[in-house]
Amino acid sequence: MLQIGVTGKPNVGKSSFFNSATLSQVEVASYPFTTIDANKAVAYVTTKCPCTELKITCNPQNSKCVDGTRMIPVELIDVAGLVPGAHEGRGLGNKFLDDLRQSGAFIHIIDASGSTDEEGRPVDAGSHDPLEDVDFLEHEITMWLFGILKKNWSRLIRKAQAEKVDFARIIHDQLSGIGISLEDILEAKRSIPTEYHAWEDEDMQEFLAVLLRIAKPMLIVANKADLPTAEENVKRLQEKYENVIPASAESELALVKAAEAGLINYTSGDSDFEIVDPEKLSDAQKKALNYIKEHVLNKYGSTGVQEALNTVIFDLLKMIVVFPVEDEHKMCDGKGNVLPDAILIRTGSKPRDLAYVIHTDIGESFMHAMDARSCMRVSSDYELKSGDIISIICR
Repeated sequence: MLQIGVTGKPNVGKSSFFNSATLSQVEVASYPFTTIDANKAVAYVTTKCPCTELKITCNPQNSKCVDGTRMIPVELIDVAGLVPGAHEGRGLGNKFLDDLRQSGAFIHIIDASGSTDEEGRPVDAGSHDPLEDVDFLEHEITMWLFGILKKNWSRLIRKAQAEKVDFARIIHDQLSGIGISLEDILEAKRSIPTEYHAWEDEDMQEFLAVLLRIAKPMLIVANKADLPTAEENVKRLQEKYENVIPASAESELALVKAAEAGLINYTSGDSDFEIVDPEKLSDAQKKALNYIKEHVLNKYGSTGVQEALNTVIFDLLKMIVVFPVEDEHKMCDGKGNVLPDAILIRTGSKPRDLAYVIHTDIGESFMHAMDARSCMRVSSDYELKSGDIISIICR
């Protein structure tokens, strides 16, 4: 299952985001290091289920289908808050960085209202510039990676020269435990014109900053976007950075809980909600729902939580959703489950890649694939598209 790290300094709403995204209940409080141990839980990314288009009733096994929306599980890791100097061991830095080793991407929660300082301490709203919080996270992780490489750099250079080994492979050996591929390293190296053996510390740090953006892409969630001091900061964040989602995690949490209690009809990602019975709502609840509608949903189109999850999976990690079946005529698996699985797979993947994702044995015995919609064979170099229903034919 894909793992996504929910990161950021203390007291910016990371736990609220995590709770609302996963319906989990980690502790929420207004002081640093509320989350001391890594919390892991399942969240869902959403896509259109083919059952609506095909007018059939699906029976999902590895995912859920709610009113034609397929909900596909991913794992969120809510880790301890990060403070400046974490790479030197300040705060819970080393534990934070270790928890992020296997994260495929980061969701970086920012306090867009500017009501927490650089270490997460509460300050007057608008007195801290949230743009400062974006670069520091990248810097901390870059410097952590720099510490790993710098420690053995001279020895690694000598080894590469003596054994005539491609130095990219040596770097890969050093960083492979962090989920960084050789392809990522080769791509990042193109940004540094000098050869490895001539790198100064600044060259190494620049290389690692580029490598981090390639191997561990980051989505910025401008949380607390409903507060008055946030609006201008959200605009500034979106002007400076490419991937910024305004959000109100507390609003999402309130809506989800209200829906669970049967007070409203609401599904994560919706741009509105429907009150089931106004008589069941207290004045305080009505006031809170009106606030969310006016300051969040009408303003931004959603609470931003589901949009953030979908954006990091489908845009940053460039994943698509494919529905494998065994019987292309009945759209089912061997047990008769219709559209049983929704598989996240990288854009550009071919049918054989899908076969290996399903199971190694299926990949090794792969012969060809069928498009279940047309019941026609697809070529081996066919690039899978999101929403494809594919039957794998094996020897």
